[in-house]
Amino acid sequence: MQFQDFINYLKYEKRVSPHTVTAYEHDLSQFFSYLEEKLEIHQLSDVHSEDIRSWIISLLEDESLEAKSVNRKISAVRAFYRYKLKIKELTVNPTLTIHAPKIPKKLPQYVEQKDMEHLFSDIPFEESFEGLRDRTILELFYATGMRLSELLNVKIQDIHLQENTIKVLGKRNKERIIPFGNKMEELLTMYLENLEKKFCGVTENNYIFVTENGKQLYAKAVYRIVRKYLDMVTTIDKRSPHVIRHTFATHLLNKGADLNAIKTILGHSSLAATQVYTHNSIEQLKSIYNQAHPRA
Repeated sequence: MQFQDFINYLKYEKRVSPHTVTAYEHDLSQFFSYLEEKLEIHQLSDVHSEDIRSWIISLLEDESLEAKSVNRKISAVRAFYRYKLKIKELTVNPTLTIHAPKIPKKLPQYVEQKDMEHLFSDIPFEESFEGLRDRTILELFYATGMRLSELLNVKIQDIHLQENTIKVLGKRNKERIIPFGNKMEELLTMYLENLEKKFCGVTENNYIFVTENGKQLYAKAVYRIVRKYLDMVTTIDKRSPHVIRHTFATHLLNKGADLNAIKTILGHSSLAATQVYTHNSIEQLKSIYNQAHPRA
């Protein structure tokens, strides 16, 4: 069963992010492989809701998969069937009676403020272009709360040092402007000067975060950089670029920033996505209360 037309639809008509396209492609490939190999179903019209439930059960039996990952796979299949109905290749949607498993609510992990201060004040970075690049990456994540994909695609022309702002391209190709402080402006100035000297102003498509040979830096390299330095200052389970995004939002909220302002900076489409960070602040208040109140 082919689904390349749906993938092309996502890429060129819906213009979803490359990350989402890759994920959906993988999920659908897994779904159709299951239908063909386990259930011996080779025609899309022969797929019924019980077949999809059977696939979901097989996913839930895989202990390495979290409910969140299973739900994403279900979302991919639902989107595929909606597309087939839209182009009138199907008349029945077998996913309508499918219920996704409940996801246990988890508070987003974040790095304590003192640990982030320790990272930037006390941890040595290599005295080289790569060392300066790595520090700039970490500081920019923490200064702006941008996503990994947004950071990787920042170009020289997106940075406005006189205005202390940076333009990023977020989900669904939405542009937004993020402000940053004077310390970040000083570091970016230094980094861009070094970038100019090292590559004579010529990097792949003007990307600012590049490898030793001037090619656009890739996601796994940034994960390694973030993991390497967060390992030095925190013992939280997750030490990824997204954790620094959580850290940025939580620290802003703890300092009294307006929730709507944080929503705009993060590029969230709804306030509900941002409100998750209020739970971290409430937990912090509870901790302070329990430590300070004589009858806690």
